Amino acid sequence: MDNVKERINPIRINDAENGMNYELDFNRDSVRFAENREFVTEDVLKYPATKVPELFWYAFRMHHKSMSRTQTDALLDRIGGLSPAALERLVLLFQQAQFSNVLNSDDEEQGKNGAVTVTLD
Repeated sequence: MDNVKERINPIRINDAENGMNYELDFNRDSVRFAENREFVTEDVLKYPATKVPELFWYAFRMHHKSMSRTQTDALLDRIGGLSPAALERLVLLFQQAQFSNVLNSDDEEQGKNGAVTVTLD
């Protein structure tokens, strides 16, 4: 949860073959989409052949909703798979969006909205 405070930058992919630029990131809607399909980040290491392409596809939902799973699978094949660093970044991006607006990492931030307060007694 320490990563909640520090913003993780999205992944950018430039496809010179078709001139497209893609930005892979997550927001609450794309996380909900994945969670509704029972996606769990812990499964990525258990079932990499299934879950890495799935996570890759979900990462397109925020900025490129029209990308089909077939298209993202083909792009992932052309890339030759994800490096460990890229996979770690995707997981961190997912978790960052997953916990944003759900968990507040700083107790001092609780008082920013004067109309709504949270007290832990």
